[in-house]
Amino acid sequence: MRRKPIIALIYDFDGTLSPGNMQEFGFIQAIGQTPAEFWAKSDGIARGQDASNILAYMKLMFDEARRSGIHLTREDFKRYGADIKLFEGVREWFRNVNNYGESRGVKVEHYINSSGLKEIIEGSPIAREFKHIFAGSFIYDEKGEAEWPGIAVDYTGKTQFLFKIQKGIFSSRDAKRVNESIADENKRIPFTNMIYFGDGETDVPSMKVVGMFGGSSIAVFDPAQPHKRDIARKLLRQGRVGYITPANYSRDSRTFRLVCAIIDKIKADNELKLLSRYK
Repeated sequence: MRRKPIIALIYDFDGTLSPGNMQEFGFIQAIGQTPAEFWAKSDGIARGQDASNILAYMKLMFDEARRSGIHLTREDFKRYGADIKLFEGVREWFRNVNNYGESRGVKVEHYINSSGLKEIIEGSPIAREFKHIFAGSFIYDEKGEAEWPGIAVDYTGKTQFLFKIQKGIFSSRDAKRVNESIADENKRIPFTNMIYFGDGETDVPSMKVVGMFGGSSIAVFDPAQPHKRDIARKLLRQGRVGYITPANYSRDSRTFRLVCAIIDKIKADNELKLLSRYK
């Protein structure tokens, strides 16, 4: 029996599924700061030390929590994730897309590829929708409290996870199997079957990789923020993405129609590939 084609929908999180950074929905308030104050401090650390912006914010979270007497366990992070705000239609999006894929004879899987924190995303209302969450995380001590960054995902680091999704590797640590040579027909999800969603410059390398190998990249933007629309238009004009759309995921949205059309194209391309093998 012929296996159904698998289509991977891969999402950045902050600015893509949520209108803000995930730290802004509980953690920053808990340490008594505003988002502007927190991110100014984080950017100051990165500039002053010529350091990674991702490691800078992770260090700042750790330092500010300790200064405020706040424990950072996995469960604490998950509690912050429960209050994350999502764009319109996100909660129903996964069911609607899955059902459409099934009606077209394909299997749809959803993945996160984020520079945010895995532990916070795992506490979000949509965590169960993802096949796997690739994101930053902390190392925890014997008491279960965060003590050091474990995984920091920057804009180029995101691209490695695309190759892991391609090969069906669900480990952030793995650095061996992802580099092994595998015949195209044995790759679990070819790049042509990937749809990447992002909102800004930090997603450009991933968008380019997916597009370069025949997949589809979509820049979403918050319609309430004109500068976000400008960024999306710039990405389209520069050829970094194939499509742009407002970050509205409801069933009657442009985003849903766009993804359904791409699913139809992937399905048709797979059928044509099979028909080309006639002997």
